Amino acid sequence: MAEEIYSPGLEGVIAGETAISTVTGGLSYRGYSIEDLARNGTFEEVAYLLLYCDLPNAQQLDQLRKRLSDAAQVPQPILNAVRDIPRGSSAMDILRSASSMLAHWDPDVNDNSREANLRKSERLLAQLPVVMAARYRLANGKEPVMPKTGRSLAENCLYMLFESDPTPGHIKAMDVSLILYAEHEFNASTFAARVIVSTLSDLHSGIAGAIGALKGPLHGGANEKVTDVLRSVGKKENAEKWVRGALARKEKIMGFGHRVYKDGDPRAVYLKELCGQLAKETGHEDLEGMAAVIERIVWEEKKLPPNLDWPSARLYEYLGLPVELYTPLFVLSRVSGWGAHVIEQLDNNRLIRPRARYTGPQRREWKPLAQR
Repeated sequence: MAEEIYSPGLEGVIAGETAISTVTGGLSYRGYSIEDLARNGTFEEVAYLLLYCDLPNAQQLDQLRKRLSDAAQVPQPILNAVRDIPRGSSAMDILRSASSMLAHWDPDVNDNSREANLRKSERLLAQLPVVMAARYRLANGKEPVMPKTGRSLAENCLYMLFESDPTPGHIKAMDVSLILYAEHEFNASTFAARVIVSTLSDLHSGIAGAIGALKGPLHGGANEKVTDVLRSVGKKENAEKWVRGALARKEKIMGFGHRVYKDGDPRAVYLKELCGQLAKETGHEDLEGMAAVIERIVWEEKKLPPNLDWPSARLYEYLGLPVELYTPLFVLSRVSGWGAHVIEQLDNNRLIRPRARYTGPQRREWKPLAQR
């Protein structure tokens, strides 16, 4: 019998094949480096790339934008449900429920073909931002604002939240953050989606399960914890004392280190540059300077580079976004990657069913009830 190999957390285990993205040699989506996509592309172009395997031409991009605009109409019963869900419910729970409820109104709900799953992925891309923004406004005593035609997903997302036209710098920052979060190989939420649909379940179930996985603070919730760090430090003058004290107490500083990127997260490198630009536009130079001090000392003492959560938390702060929306914004982006993985899994499906190493008692004999 072959020796069983056990890897806690499946670390280092190759659990499948994908043509969607790779972290080898730096992150790339279908062969395009993340730096190239973030500097030159739009989120809509990247979503098309992930779902349709190549960048769109001008006509294909226009058609995608029109389909997304047409699909952004969320059924009124869902908006009513979003209004009625108890006030204390998290935005992630709202999106998880909405992704499931939207299936009931989707004309392709029972069609698991590639073409139907492409259509369903596009609809969720268009609909979930509307749900997120509507819930945020309702929870704050305001009525929902619907998206405007002819605007990008990034621009409409900011508009629906704040009911004001965002600046070009804000739109660019939001667009880039969506690109950087769109896809990341076999991460926990993506793998959860693939496991679900490997049973021949449907795309909406896979996305709902992925959102549940992303909710955890060790995955999507990490950028919220980064904000806790920044607010604990307070200002640049406190940074060195605070971080050295935290390291002396062996506290984990969120936003640093990555299971895959041992030499640094390429997404964080580019987003740091964008953070610097937006900090100047919005008057947050002190916060940016404070982050630089923390980053330098963590590297000097622990040799841990920042991951994407470190700059993205600051970027969202500069955009004026509430912390409770940080992880939901991750969802809006990652739907494109999740959809691509669902489609890829079903194109060449095999039920994902690993084994477990048993650690319980050895074989025991049954005793009648009177003898126990």
